[in-house]
Amino acid sequence: MKKFLALALSCSLALTALAGCGGGSASTPAPEGTTPAGETTGGENTVYIGVFEPATGDSGAGGKQEMLGMQYANSETPTVDIGGTTYNVELVYADNGSDSAKAPTAAAELVGKGVSLVLGSYGSGVSIAAGPIFGEAGLAAIGVTCTNPQVTAGNDYYFRICFLDPFQGTVLANFATEKFSAQKAYLLGELGNDYDQGLMNYFEQAFTAA
Repeated sequence: MKKFLALALSCSLALTALAGCGGGSASTPAPEGTTPAGETTGGENTVYIGVFEPATGDSGAGGKQEMLGMQYANSETPTVDIGGTTYNVELVYADNGSDSAKAPTAAAELVGKGVSLVLGSYGSGVSIAAGPIFGEAGLAAIGVTCTNPQVTAGNDYYFRICFLDPFQGTVLANFATEKFSAQKAYLLGELGNDYDQGLMNYFEQAFTAA
């Protein structure tokens, strides 16, 4: 089981340099090699890892980056030994559509398919929306680039490997004040982009306090 969890974590760690929490505008299909949530191709000795990512919508391009990282990790480690038995590892994909309204349905598809754990998502909003579904099912989910604190707040089953927005905002504010002795800062972000607005908010708090 430790090796299995290590595999899942390696899938996530392969992605940390690839993407941010939001943004992107291209719509892309799921990469080859992923399995739709309604299908499986393995046999009895197969472990399924859910891939909860946007393949369509505003964050489709970012979702594709994360999925490619997961595919790469899976290709490097296609099997895992659990209790003396070798299992194939198969990715089961569910498109959350970059939409908080669609995210619970995509999450429920993965729960219904019986995946052992979930990776994703690119975009904090969809991760927050899916959190209760994973939590109620007792299914562990590991966020790769979803930096909003609300993703894991109050949910014992949602984890992450990326820094939080409050940490990033504070680091940026400290850099501005300590490196450049800045007394004034202008914040520019995309309206409607949760990542931009969240990071700006935490930067402003830290910068003002400094």
